[in-house]
Amino acid sequence: MKNEVQSGEEFPEKRCTQKPVAISDLTHKILETDKQYDLSKIVSAYQFAKQAHGSQTRSSGEPYIIHPLSVAMILVDLGMDTDTICVGLLHDVVEDTEYTLDDIRKKFGQDVAVLVDGVTKLNRIPIFDKEQQQAENVRKILLAMSHDIRVMIIKLADRIHNMRTLCFLPPAKQRRIALETMNVYAPIAHRLGIRTVKEELEDLSFYYLDSFAYAEIEHIMEIKKDEREAFIGSIKERIRKRLAQEHFAKEPIIEGRVKSIYGIYKGVYGAQEYGSDFR
Repeated sequence: MKNEVQSGEEFPEKRCTQKPVAISDLTHKILETDKQYDLSKIVSAYQFAKQAHGSQTRSSGEPYIIHPLSVAMILVDLGMDTDTICVGLLHDVVEDTEYTLDDIRKKFGQDVAVLVDGVTKLNRIPIFDKEQQQAENVRKILLAMSHDIRVMIIKLADRIHNMRTLCFLPPAKQRRIALETMNVYAPIAHRLGIRTVKEELEDLSFYYLDSFAYAEIEHIMEIKKDEREAFIGSIKERIRKRLAQEHFAKEPIIEGRVKSIYGIYKGVYGAQEYGSDFR
């Protein structure tokens, strides 16, 4: 089952899970939510970031602004506030452009500037991913430096998009970033209780660390999809009938989920938690 991918080997398929987005996608997503947002401030942050990044491009060849836009979209999905979404759009401006923190403070206020500064400082922390103890120390440093937990959530959103577009990087760099993500960022998401982020980071990392095992589990899951959904549905119905006897004032919400691909790998094949077996 274990078929570790070494530098230079081919993956079963080129896998990128992120489609290009535009400001209209972000505004539409915001308007669909129940939360109150300062849309004009968010659009202003987008325009500032777009001007700041100018002609910069990503490894995919796409305009760089696609990255902060995608990060902002993820932050909306996580239910974050206006200032956090603005920072999602602005998080690379100070590090990658000629604009300064004072420029951001004057334009968007102290709260946004403090968050941008926090993310910029996190980006400068060296990551050691070869030893589990070192990874634990890095996790503690990252969390300790995030005086405002929104800084860490922005960093996680940034990492999600980078993982979704990892296919455009060379294999050796893919593996290094995937290992770093598995050992450092996925556990932080777990500690913060953001299961969806944890599982996506683990699955994306697992694909690049052991792509053939990933593909095999994914194939089996697809084959048994109908059977699995029927089983979950039957269990939910049994629970619903049992709860109906208790006469709750409001009907409880019952949800079922399938374990993530990496979660299945850990459970069935005995992988050590958070990728320590991929060193």
